[in-house]
Amino acid sequence: MKVEHTDSKTIAAKSATVLLDDCKSTAKKQLAADPQSANEILESLSACVQKGIADEIEKANEEIAFQAEVRKDMAAMVENYTCADVTMNTTEAKRTERWGGREVNIMIDRPASKVHTIQNFLTADECKAVEESAAPILHDATVADGSGGSKLSDSRKAKQAGIKVHWDKEDSGDLIARLSRRVYDYVNHVLPFDIKENGQEDLMSIQYFGRGPEDETPDRYMPHCDGDCTGLDFKPGNRMATIVMYCDVPEVGGATRFRNSNIHINPKQYAATFFSYIDPVTMKMDSGFTEHSGCPVIEGEKKIVTQWVRLGVDDENPWNSFNTCEYIY
Repeated sequence: MKVEHTDSKTIAAKSATVLLDDCKSTAKKQLAADPQSANEILESLSACVQKGIADEIEKANEEIAFQAEVRKDMAAMVENYTCADVTMNTTEAKRTERWGGREVNIMIDRPASKVHTIQNFLTADECKAVEESAAPILHDATVADGSGGSKLSDSRKAKQAGIKVHWDKEDSGDLIARLSRRVYDYVNHVLPFDIKENGQEDLMSIQYFGRGPEDETPDRYMPHCDGDCTGLDFKPGNRMATIVMYCDVPEVGGATRFRNSNIHINPKQYAATFFSYIDPVTMKMDSGFTEHSGCPVIEGEKKIVTQWVRLGVDDENPWNSFNTCEYIY
């Protein structure tokens, strides 16, 4: 038996056809009854179509909102399962590309929501340089408090340290500057903004420590967005892309989970996960597809280097002059 599949576009097309036919039928009856009032009948036809379209749009928006809510509720339940299943594999990529001799796996490729993994993005020496810079200043991880400062949060348990990039040492081969330049090169490879390092946030060293399966409050980071993920217009100076680089990976746990996109990424040493949350054409922000979490670290250590990338910052307008959202810092 042949089963016909009817997608949403087909349904919308049928609805529009029925709507137009109904309005045309009404207009023909009016014209037959009064042939002299053609202009009024055309206006009536236009009003009929406009009202019908408005009603259909309202119904469609209600359906989209309902489906989005269902999707997010399901994603939350699935996340609890996937983080608990430490044997789960990384989600299969949609396709594979090359960049600078490195393998790039494209996990999501939506206009305002991109997720890539890049193999061998950084080196052992670069990781060592970052860790040595971070060691004296590691402290409990915080989030921005929305008023220019930062605060501790139950949603995030880790150690962190901001790493200043000495760009004046780049030409002499400074390892941290070399790594940071690679970050901006990749962002500019994907997005058409010609991002510069001026005014950007420091690199961030973040470390999670496993204390065994019996730990009731393991190091982890609950679901969050690095920038706005409400689908609204981009606000100049805010974040619009992130690169997370893995220096040390845990023996058990520590996956990165994009729950609304059903993407599961197990950390791989020296690899990186890139994600952007802006449509460079419409300048609309992601609508939740790049919301992500760090699953609990159960055994071993997870040491990452993160760069949050902003659009609209420079030396005169540095990142911290825009620190008005509850971002991770």
